[in-house]
Order: sequence, then structure tokens, then C-alpha cells
Amino acid sequence: MAKKLSIILVEDDPDECKELVDYIEGLDDISLLGVTNSSTEAIKYIKDYIPDVIILDLELQRGSGNGLNVLMGLRQLDLNNKPYVLITTNNSSQITHDSARQLGADFIMTKYQSDYSPKSVVEFLKIMESSILGRKQALLDNTPASEPPEMKAKRIVRRINTELNQIGISPKAVGYQYLADAILLVVNQCKRNLYNEIGKRYGKTEASVERAMQNAINKAWKTADIEDLLKYYTARINPEKGVPTITEFVYHYANMLKNEY
Repeated sequence: MAKKLSIILVEDDPDECKELVDYIEGLDDISLLGVTNSSTEAIKYIKDYIPDVIILDLELQRGSGNGLNVLMGLRQLDLNNKPYVLITTNNSSQITHDSARQLGADFIMTKYQSDYSPKSVVEFLKIMESSILGRKQALLDNTPASEPPEMKAKRIVRRINTELNQIGISPKAVGYQYLADAILLVVNQCKRNLYNEIGKRYGKTEASVERAMQNAINKAWKTADIEDLLKYYTARINPEKGVPTITEFVYHYANMLKNEY
């Protein structure tokens, strides 16, 4: 599977967000991991997801913090594989632009230039895609692994939980933890019977594990906001069934995570 360019969007203008999200979601080679108008939440997203790119607005007047806070927080994370930072801004201050560059911004696009549009932001990143991914791979090839395996595992578990929460699968549902465990097992290349493996962990039969997992999926598709489902679950669903099977669901998320991590 070809590597997707993964992005976190930090933007406080709702119209700008919608245009960017709608355009990105129509592309097969770009994955939008998160959208926020908060500098604090942006740092959390970056720490949890380690994206390839951050599209970062400098002035988050309708949110909290600002883009310089994000750049400072990113520097403090001291990541081996630093994301490419594309600044988008209405701010025309050269001093501010210079400060952003000193803090690690890779490129600045001003929103007041005549040819600016959300589409132009994404098209610029598509031009840069091979260089961004190539730089990341070169760092991976030449940097000793410094993140302990248990830390990486915790980060992936947090990501799985975030994905399940986004589509409305309740943590109170019995099948929630079974689904999370199944996704992690597949990410870790487990070749054994998933229902049997999970059943042994919790003292349950394979049939009860399978039933709980499918019930959790069915309930989400019945009760969750349809816009959230369309936004956050991007795999194709058989229209005759109307909901994903367990295998489709688990492997969709496992393949996405393996592709990103």
C-alpha cells in the first residue's frame, strides 16, 4: 500500500476548515488525522499521531493560543521525525514571519495573496509530497530507534481509542475493548484467530466476542451522527449490509495505522 501523506490541520476559520477538509477527503493519497483551533490540542495531536505535515494558522483568534505556541511546543517535543510545517496566515508582519521560521516553520503561505485558496495549500503539499516523505524515510533510516516499544504501543492504543470515539462507539460497550484489541493484534501482525485470542484474554467464548464486536459496530451505525461516520470512517461499505463487517472494520483501521506508523 502506498504511503499516504498524513496531515493535522490547525485553523480557526470554519469556512477555511470546511474547504480544506472537503478537498482533502476527496483525495486518495492524503490522510487528515485531526482538525483543531487550539494550540494545546494541536500539540496533543502531534504527540499522539506524529503527522507528516502540519497546516498551521498563526492567529487562532476564534480558538485558543496561536501558531507560535504550536511551534514552540513542537520544538519541546524533540521528535526525531519532525513534521513539515506549512504556515497559512493573514498576518503580514515580517518580524512575526521571521520568528515563525526561527521556531521551525518550513514554508509560509499568506492568505492575502491573489492566488491563495485552501485548494492551493493542498496542491502545494502534493508537489512537496515526495520530498517530505523522502526526508522522513531518510531520518528513519539514519536515526537509531529512540522511542521505547512500550511508549509506541501506548501511542497507538490512544490513536485507536480516538478513532473509535470519533465514530460513536461507546467505551461502555462490551465490544469496544474487543475491537480495540483486535485492531492492535492485526497491527502487530497477529496471524491467530482474533476471536479466540481475545476470548482467552477475557474468559469469553469466541461466539460472544464476535457478537459483542458486531453489536458495537451496528449500534454506532444506528445511533451516531451520519456526518461523523462519513467523515471518520472512509472505507467502502457494502450498500446491501449498510454497516462494516468486523473483518472490514478491524483491517481498515489496522492497515491505516500500519501505513502511518
